[in-house]
Amino acid sequence: MTTTTTTVRPGSARQRLLDAATELFYREGIHSVGVDRIIETAGVTRATMYKQFAGKEGLVLAYLQGEDVELRGLFALAAEASDDPAVLLDLVVDGIAHDIRERHTRGCPFINAAAEYPDQGPVRDLIAVHREWFRETLRQLAEGAQLRDPDAVAASLVLLRDAALVGGYLDGQNRVAPAFARTARDLIAAHGR
Repeated sequence: MTTTTTTVRPGSARQRLLDAATELFYREGIHSVGVDRIIETAGVTRATMYKQFAGKEGLVLAYLQGEDVELRGLFALAAEASDDPAVLLDLVVDGIAHDIRERHTRGCPFINAAAEYPDQGPVRDLIAVHREWFRETLRQLAEGAQLRDPDAVAASLVLLRDAALVGGYLDGQNRVAPAFARTARDLIAAHGR
């Protein structure tokens, strides 16, 4: 009896490319990572890369869309835990502090990408849509929690998150994450009715 063994790489070629790009872009920067390196890391051919993505910018957009989907998913999970906007705001603060410590230890992927794509175009457009969604979601939570000036609360929380993600990378996550949580909770309390 003859048996044949076929080695199957885990995940689709598209997913392997996206996983490789996500890791490399976040760790080393988008412009410093070439397509050949992503192809090699993913274990695919150049033809497969270009069949799956319309060039490197297509891969960059897919990477950022993945980050956006991830954050929206975290909000959806929090919403399953509670429908009380005040509780959700607290969960958001905890989630961001956790993210600073555990996942985004090299800054915000959207801020990092914006620094590498200073001109208007598809990447900056995607970043703007993501940030507007994030800001508006926070505004709705602040409004639902009956905080004074929900627009200011949302703008301040976005600013604090941006600063904390960058600060965590520069000054250490264990120093910055608790400072973010404390400052965010003070801000929320200061806008309570």
